[in-house]
Formats: sequence, C-alpha cells, structure tokens
Amino acid sequence: MMRKGELTRQAILERAVRLASRVGLQGLTIGGLAEELQLSKSGLFAHFRSKSSLEVEVLEAATTLFTEGVIRPALARPRGEPRIRALFERWLDWARSAAHEGGCIFVAAAAELDDAPGPARDKLVQGQKDWLDCIAQTARTAINEGHFRPDADVEQFASELHGVMLACHHASRLMRDSKAEARARRTFESLLNLYRTPKQ
Repeated sequence: MMRKGELTRQAILERAVRLASRVGLQGLTIGGLAEELQLSKSGLFAHFRSKSSLEVEVLEAATTLFTEGVIRPALARPRGEPRIRALFERWLDWARSAAHEGGCIFVAAAAELDDAPGPARDKLVQGQKDWLDCIAQTARTAINEGHFRPDADVEQFASELHGVMLACHHASRLMRDSKAEARARRTFESLLNLYRTPKQ
C-alpha cells in the first residue's frame, strides 16, 4: 500500500500528464501545475526541484500509464495476431482518451523535443525505442505462431504500424478528420495482409 506522500506524488504526476497534453512539456511549469492543483508553488517545488526534473517525471508517469493501459492488457491476449490487434485497439483508445485532452503526450513531446537535447529528450527517445521493440517482439511471436511469414521484417512492421498511428493522430487532432480512425483501421488491415503467412 502506498504511503500518503507517494499517493500525493502519483496524483500530482497524473494531473501533470493531463496538463502537459494540453500545454506541452515546455509549457508545463511548476507554477502552472501548482495553480492547476491549487497547491503552493513552494510545496510543489519540494517534489520536483526543477523544471527539467518535472519534465522527466511526467514522461515517466505517462509511460507508466501507457504501459498499464495499452501494453499490459494487450500482452495478456493470445500470442501472435490477436496480441497485435489488441495493441492496435488499445493504442487507439489511448489516443482518444479523455485523460489526454490535447492528444497523445508522446506525439506532442516528440515535436517539442526533437531538437532540444537534454534529460527529457533522452527519456522520450528511450521510451519510443522500447515501444517499437515491444511491437517488433509482438510481431516476432506472430511469426512463431505461424500468423506472419517466416521472413517478415519485424522492425519494419513496427515502423509501419507506428506510422499508421502517427498519421491517424495528425488527421484526427490537426485536421479534425472524422474518418481518421476508419482510415487507420483500413491501413492496419492492409498492413496485416502484407505480413501474414499466405494461405495454402
């Protein structure tokens, strides 16, 4: 069971993730978060000490939320294509969740931090590499289960699926395209068809 201080910190970070999805990591400040939470700035400063530390911890908290909401439930599904489908569906759920009022925090942070060296960028890059590795490993199980071709390039599959989701996010959030998700689903099915083991 969590101590009161730990529970408070977790609640603060979850609110910080929501705020960062709206204002961006670089727009997130200890003062702004204190105002959002109706806490004293000095009290919040004691938790994080610096804006850089706050940014890193927000990314860590967002990664935990993504793992618990997307990865863990999907990995509980049967190996192979069912697991890939679960990852895709839960990824879509994550992108449209009310917890991310401004869209996916990782997509927004990638645009902010691509040319901004530092601990937050390093944390984001590692998280994205881990996610692509997770997709690739799931595709590898699809090969082992006979669902994907033996010669399937799992890193390529991960890159292409990631591209489908980025395109969906762009079309949905920026373009306000009501058909964005439907197009993503069709592209996903086409992608699966490319990698599936041909029927005998």
